[in-house]
Parts: sequence; structure tokens; C-alpha cells
Amino acid sequence: MREIDNVPVWGVPLDSAVEQMVTCAGEAEYMALMADHHLGYSVPIGGVLAYDNKVSPSAVGYDIACGNKAIRLDADAAEVQGRIGEIMDAIYAVISFGMGRKNAQPVEAELFGLSIWDEIPVAAGLKQLAQSQLGTVGSGNHYVDVFIDGESSVWVGVHFGSRGLGHKLATHFIKAGGGQDGMHVAPVLFDLDSELGSEYWACMELAGAYAYAGRDWVCSRVAEIIGGSVVDSVHNHHNYAWLERHHGRDLVVVRKGATPCAPGQRSFVGGSMGDISVIIVGKESPQSAATLYSTVHGAGRVMSRTRAAGRKRWRKGKLAVKSEGEISHRMMTQWIEQFNHVELRGAGTDESPHVYKRLPKVLEHHRETIEIQHSLMPIGVAMARADEYDPFKD
Repeated sequence: MREIDNVPVWGVPLDSAVEQMVTCAGEAEYMALMADHHLGYSVPIGGVLAYDNKVSPSAVGYDIACGNKAIRLDADAAEVQGRIGEIMDAIYAVISFGMGRKNAQPVEAELFGLSIWDEIPVAAGLKQLAQSQLGTVGSGNHYVDVFIDGESSVWVGVHFGSRGLGHKLATHFIKAGGGQDGMHVAPVLFDLDSELGSEYWACMELAGAYAYAGRDWVCSRVAEIIGGSVVDSVHNHHNYAWLERHHGRDLVVVRKGATPCAPGQRSFVGGSMGDISVIIVGKESPQSAATLYSTVHGAGRVMSRTRAAGRKRWRKGKLAVKSEGEISHRMMTQWIEQFNHVELRGAGTDESPHVYKRLPKVLEHHRETIEIQHSLMPIGVAMARADEYDPFKD
């Protein structure tokens, strides 16, 4: 860890992200930048900000409550590996990937009976959309993976957030707070005691419950496809705000692309499709306190989507024009074939392993704050197709 302009930074500093963090941290009491950091909208990915009775919808991001869930099954690893192609076909047929998709299997959830849907107008207007999309994964870097760990256990991991509900809620509150859309703009801040602050907090918690329910449903459906009972699970948001106590003070801690990891707390952190993922547990140390008990949420990008996949232009949600990028589909498939013969469904070259740091190297920067409990080797990866339109910001 090093301190740059009063910002504690883990990993190799990326000047653009560090400068962005310095700019956006004006009213923060404490801040930190995780080792997977890179430039984000208004606030860098990997950024952690602690406020006194304030919350920032810009810092939480457009995909409110994006996060990860992993489950371990008592299925036979060799048997699962032997039919992984069939399993991934079934996952891709049952689970909906892509922007704006509705779930072909409507999901009932207790959260739709909450009074907030009627109490806050912006939420009321989004209830029907939320009901139709619950249990869908979306596009971008969101995925459903099947893993084998070093003990020959089968794991399922998923990564996605609150879908159109979260994006539209974030857009509404950022606009209501006078915010602008862009990388280098000041983050919107609300006092928690204000009308906008209290409404945003309630809607954020609603999106959090929605994201948890969606990841629960997808994991349960994949477990049915694979077969076997769930014997362990780990579930966490990484785009969210929490009320926590740090340095003797009650604070609002906002993590954008950063995973909460207090001493003894378990978390699931995903790598790229050509790398391991991990189950970790937080440990106590001076560095842990400096991170505000946070860690990475993934490996972190080293190449932009445009540079990797080329420039795309969309018309009415369909790809109209595309210039070639640096990463070809063959380069991507060669990587995963050489890595672990991963059975891949969907995915564009903007999600190729070439565009990410290697997760073990990233985690090494946090060795004083976490312990790895399980290293998970991917054998199957499912993502949205390359031609899916992705309007979501984070």
C-alpha cells in the first residue's frame, strides 16, 4: 500500500483512477482504492469512500447492488466435468442473458409485497419492469460460471446486479441531485436526513434485496441443472452503501467495485473466464482498517472495451457499425482452451482474459488483509453474446 495525495492505494497505481479519486473525495472522511482499480463514471471502480451522514448515488453507481454469489454443491466433480457441455447448454437455455431481457419463467418474491413500491413514485413506476426481469443476468461482464476447486468440489458462481431497476433508479436520483453523466464529473451527494437522501437510501435497499433475490434464483436453477444439494454459499454486494463504524465513528461507507471484507467475513471474488476465482475471508490488520475493511471485487481491467472489441454503434438496440479491435475471437478461445479447456457460451472479446489483470497477482497486494479459503478453477462460463447492447454504466 502507498499513499498518493492522501489516498491509500493498493496495487499498481493507475494515474487516471487515482486522480479521479482525489477529485471525488472532497467531502469524504476516509477513502481507499483497491488493487483492481480503474477509471469509472464519476468515481473509480475499486473506490471506497466513507461519509458523515451522506450517501452518493454516483459512488454506488448505475448498477446498484451489483455483486457475486457462489454456492458449493455435493455433486460429483468428475461426473460434472464429463457432461459440462450439456450443462452449459442447459444453463444458456434456461437463464436469460442480455440487455433488457425478460425472464421466461416469472419469479415470485416477497420483496414485491413491500410498501416502498407504493410509497416512492419512482419505485412504483418500475415495479412491472422489475418483476419481468428478476432472475435475468444481463450483459457486459456479468456471468454464470461452473467451477471445480482443489478439493474436487463443484461450485457455481454468478455476477450481476439489480438490472434495469437499479439503472433507472440511479439515473433518476443522479439527475434529481443535479449530477451529470460522465467520467470526470463531481459525484452527487445527499444528506441522509434530506428527502432525496432518505428516498435514495430506501430505493438502494430495495435494489439490494432485488439483486440478492435474482442471484439466489439463478443459483438455485443452475443447481437443479447440475444436480446435488447446496452445502455452502457466499453472497455479497460490491456496488452499495453500508452504515458501519470505523475509527471510532459511525459512517456511511460506499463501495464501488469493492467487496466488504471485515475480519471473519467471507466473500466471493471472480477472475476472468481464463483465470481462477476465489472464496476469501477477511483478517484483522492495520492495512485492513486502512481499506475500511474492503477488498477487490475482481481482477480489474487493463484494456478498454473499445480497444479490445472495436468501436460499436447501435441503432434501436441492434449493432449497426463495428470497427475491429485488438482482440480477436480466436485469441480469446485459444486462451481459455490452453488455460483449462473452459466450455464457453456467449461472451465478446471485450471480456477476453487479455483485457484483465491476473487475479492471483492482484490479490497479492491484499495479502495482509485477506486469506484465500478456496481457489476455484472455471470449467464452464456463460455470458451474453458479443452482439448484445449494454447501456449499463458500471
